Amino acid sequence: MNPSFTSSLNHLLDAATAGQQRVPGVVAAITGRDGLVYEGASGQRTHGQAGEMTTDSVFALFSASKAITGTAVLQLVEDGRLDLDAPVRDYVPMIGELQVLDGFDTDGTPRLRAPKKHITTRMLLLHTAGLGYEFFNENYNRLAKEQGQPSIISGSMAALKTPLLFEPGEQWEYGSNMDWAGLVVEAIAGKGLDKVMQQHIFEPLGMTNTAFTMTPSMLQRRASIHQRQEDGSLTSLEDFILPQDPEVHMGGHGLYSTVRDYCQFIRAWLNDGQGDHGRILKPETIRFAEKNGLENLKIKALPSINPSMSKPMEFFPGMPKSWAMSFMVNDQDAPTGRPAGSLAWAGMANLFYWIDRKNGIGGVWATQTLPFADPFSINAYLDFETAAYRYLTGGANN
Repeated sequence: MNPSFTSSLNHLLDAATAGQQRVPGVVAAITGRDGLVYEGASGQRTHGQAGEMTTDSVFALFSASKAITGTAVLQLVEDGRLDLDAPVRDYVPMIGELQVLDGFDTDGTPRLRAPKKHITTRMLLLHTAGLGYEFFNENYNRLAKEQGQPSIISGSMAALKTPLLFEPGEQWEYGSNMDWAGLVVEAIAGKGLDKVMQQHIFEPLGMTNTAFTMTPSMLQRRASIHQRQEDGSLTSLEDFILPQDPEVHMGGHGLYSTVRDYCQFIRAWLNDGQGDHGRILKPETIRFAEKNGLENLKIKALPSINPSMSKPMEFFPGMPKSWAMSFMVNDQDAPTGRPAGSLAWAGMANLFYWIDRKNGIGGVWATQTLPFADPFSINAYLDFETAAYRYLTGGANN
């Protein structure tokens, strides 16, 4: 690690955890194909408490879990055990019970009808199945408030039994698709998603601090989730822990991990599926999965339906973006230096990552702060990514 580069990035992390508009703590890392290029930590695991944030701190990944579940799906495709275009109900019959929401009656009762198309696993990976999230969709939010639809973070099967927002395959809508994809993996593998990931992803990659159910050591190193208040101050939500013995291991948001572990996952994608301790995917699978799968559709900005959970969110506003299996793809070079065709996404508590297979660079910026798209958090992350490219590629998309 170059001392001036390390010092510059350390300064960025320290600045992010200082002053009135700050995050309580952050861990960030950059990896190349051969290993970590940078790793740093600043701030506190819990705001106002003595415990310092350290590079082995444990974070709720939330939606950064999705890419790992997508990898488990792709492994089954490689093995010839899963047809991406077969009806999901062939594997998980329960999904065939979902109906399309066609509005509400005057008394608030949902109007439902049977879908005309079957949901496929490809649609789940691309977020075109018709599923959404209550904090990004007004109709789902209404179902939660008026009809008692359980929150997705409850880890319950009932939370997955939601109406479809549109005919499968016709639109892009970010939602609970990857939770259903996890159920597909379980049905085919005949074991829990936690065990599938442990055997086929975590062990080959040496990810010893990643799990749905935290070990005692992980619990001791867990960073608390915090809520940004309207005046910019932070309140710790120390008891906000995703269910540790849930009815469903939610492949869309349920994992806990460290930044170093997640960089090992990123590194496997940089290296055509070869991890530090074994291969998780074939090179041809990686090349297939990194491509835009939406054809003429583009992803859209995420609205703010529940401001305490998320601000309005769009990466690189005005720039066309697509979806791969299962990542966002920037269709044009990004202002940070990230080239077109790179993979990226995030977790609800303002954890962000990117995978640039062209330059062999990836990175993670991890905090535990709500709401999602907190302006200070996302700007600090983008400054970090920009600084990484300024040093590692001379600031050019080459």
